[in-house]
Amino acid sequence: MGKAEHTPHKKPMPGKPQKVSLLIDIDAKLRAGKSGSYKQWASVFNAKQMAHTMNYLREHDLMDMAALKEKAEAATTKFNTLSAQIKSAEARMAEVAMLKTQIINYAKTREVFAAYKASGYSKKYLAEHEADILLHRAAKKAFNELGVKKLPTVKSLQEEYAQLLSEKKAAYSDYKKAREEMRELLTIQNNVAHILGTAQHPSEKEKEQESR
Repeated sequence: MGKAEHTPHKKPMPGKPQKVSLLIDIDAKLRAGKSGSYKQWASVFNAKQMAHTMNYLREHDLMDMAALKEKAEAATTKFNTLSAQIKSAEARMAEVAMLKTQIINYAKTREVFAAYKASGYSKKYLAEHEADILLHRAAKKAFNELGVKKLPTVKSLQEEYAQLLSEKKAAYSDYKKAREEMRELLTIQNNVAHILGTAQHPSEKEKEQESR
């Protein structure tokens, strides 16, 4: 008589686990009899902010502190990148504007300075044309400091300035959105930390970012 073939019992495949750990932790703290950390938090923040914090975590599927921290750090990095991009554009715009002014001054005073050289750097000629000569020298000094070997045209500088301004405006729109996202995430992260009693004093860098 043959033995019946043993078929191992197969465990059902587990479904996708629900990420509710952070909400559970928060709810447990709130139910735990109003702990000291909660009382401290509640004395500063109101129920509306608490509800907003909980809803934000659900809507953005941020169900553990690691995910919340990662998202906050990504938002901060994006904000800092856009901020640096705007500052770089502004610095170049200021440089272009200054260079344009110096090129115009150089062109306007070139003949006067050439005549000054031809006069053997006459003190009399200098006294009569001092303003133009000083402008010319200032322009040449600026070119040397900027490392300009060949002077660009005023038209090319105007085109570059317009392009930089356009890029700055486009980046600024993204910058404002990134700033709001970063601020909200840092606030949510701080709220959660206060509820769970894990809050730490923000660093000077974090305070600066939140105030921008």
